[in-house]
Amino acid sequence: MPCPSVFQELPERQSAGAAGKSVRGRAAGAAFPAATGGSDTRRRTRGAAALLLMGLALQAGCASRFDVQGHRGARGLAPENTLAAFRTALAAGVDTVESDMGVTRDGVIVMAHDSLLNPQIVRHADGRWIEPPGAPIRSLTLAQLRAYDVGRLRPGGDYARQWPRQKPADGERFPTLTELIELVKAQPRPVALNLETKITPSSGVDVVAPAEFARRVVDAVRAAGLQSSVTVQSFDWRTLLEVRRLAPEIATACLTIETERSSTVRPGPDGASPWHAGLKAADHGGSVPRLVAAAGCSTWSMFWRDLTEPRVREARALGLKVLPWTVNETADMSRLIAWGVDGLITDYPDRLIELRRAR
Repeated sequence: MPCPSVFQELPERQSAGAAGKSVRGRAAGAAFPAATGGSDTRRRTRGAAALLLMGLALQAGCASRFDVQGHRGARGLAPENTLAAFRTALAAGVDTVESDMGVTRDGVIVMAHDSLLNPQIVRHADGRWIEPPGAPIRSLTLAQLRAYDVGRLRPGGDYARQWPRQKPADGERFPTLTELIELVKAQPRPVALNLETKITPSSGVDVVAPAEFARRVVDAVRAAGLQSSVTVQSFDWRTLLEVRRLAPEIATACLTIETERSSTVRPGPDGASPWHAGLKAADHGGSVPRLVAAAGCSTWSMFWRDLTEPRVREARALGLKVLPWTVNETADMSRLIAWGVDGLITDYPDRLIELRRAR
């Protein structure tokens, strides 16, 4: 839930008279009553001071809940969605590891962003880069998938130019969700997971069906006992509605993007975006946050450039968490934090953690 103001969650055990009103009045700028007055004045002063300290403590606790999420582990620093990237993110101090999921032919959930093997990051065991188009992960068994190396970026490729700080880790293989869960559970501090079902309205046979995808994820999360520390996110909300139906105790995050070149919000001929499981924005005043709330998501996670401060306020009024992706520059992080977002997803969690520490 959104962070309260210092005084928003103060205990209401005090009477509606002097003490409670005094604290809220002081928040507006009035001075505390002089401690040298009568006993009643001193009593009100002590009560006001105690409530102020409680409010500050609440605010400090809330601030600690700002969620630093490492995108694909820590894509800017280590090969995406690998154990090396997850370890890098954990070492940096992330609150949440964000990653993507696919399902192999033999039904194993693996951590991978692309439904087809990506020639920018996938090599044969002998070091030869695969040629496009890559095979669908859904067409390979786990053993076949493990034969590929995903420990570095293809030299001269778009990815290599985009992520110059990424440190190679030759020999990395596609990890399973089970391996990621084991890594997180072994940490000496609580770390959450934000897991994305990589599926689109046009995935077809290249990806497991939405209902099966959701069921496999729910089964894995429940088997690990991580229902309270896992969020399932997706651009294709079919899987999210199914997760909500199967496991209402598992949080879901509705992903959106609204750029000119790519939009999951633009309605189709029937008035509904094909990404939104039949839900129509027009039925919700054309508001994306209201559409997200109607889908049962507790978090709205949007491409960060699509966010405005009024939209943050609207989402908060609906009780939604606001979690922009993928924010990599410190100046942009600072602006979004000032707007009151609940966390950020970033390829450079080290930058965001340093910024949080400085603030």
